[in-house]
Amino acid sequence: MHRIIPLFSLYIIISIATACTTRQQNTAPAVNPNDSLAFMTSRGISSLVSDSGVLRYKIVAEQWDIFNTTQPATWKFMQGLLMQRFGEDKHVDLYVQADTAYFHRQNLWELRGRVEVRNIQGTVFRTNELFYDLQKHEFWSNQFMRITTPDRELQGTTFRSDEQMTNYFVSNSAGHVPVKDTQRTDTTAVQKSSATSAARPQVALTPKQEARFQ
Repeated sequence: MHRIIPLFSLYIIISIATACTTRQQNTAPAVNPNDSLAFMTSRGISSLVSDSGVLRYKIVAEQWDIFNTTQPATWKFMQGLLMQRFGEDKHVDLYVQADTAYFHRQNLWELRGRVEVRNIQGTVFRTNELFYDLQKHEFWSNQFMRITTPDRELQGTTFRSDEQMTNYFVSNSAGHVPVKDTQRTDTTAVQKSSATSAARPQVALTPKQEARFQ
């Protein structure tokens, strides 16, 4: 009788140990340090960037982080970006400035914060979010956009533009666009209105209109 009790206890211990070893363990996948760490970090940079052997950009940034193991691979400029884009004639045709910038898959710029773009005509575009697709050769934004030229000012949303930022449209627009006075007047009328004709008349765009400029 004394031998049966220890054998029974030993059987219970072995059964418990076997159950513990065969129990399935649910574990999370290991964290890859490369997912959160930049492959390369440069500070205080002023660099020229080429595309297929052709000079395309000059980048000035406080910090440039390159993540080549993330999906998608991304360049990050978390402390601001100043970029000059060069045209085929090697002259600057676009100035871009943003508080934060991302370059995804080597073909999509994502600009955020205080974004300002100036084209070769001197037109200035200001918004807090702007995308530039190098494959589609276009800019777009669904955020508020303010456009300033030497002779007009426009604001609205749902902005679309070509790559040169010269052929663009913006919906839900409002602003002031000067137009020429085509009404004919005689010499006497011109003399009488000379004091007031210096100001060019303005055409106000009411909301929920679409403005397109080329």
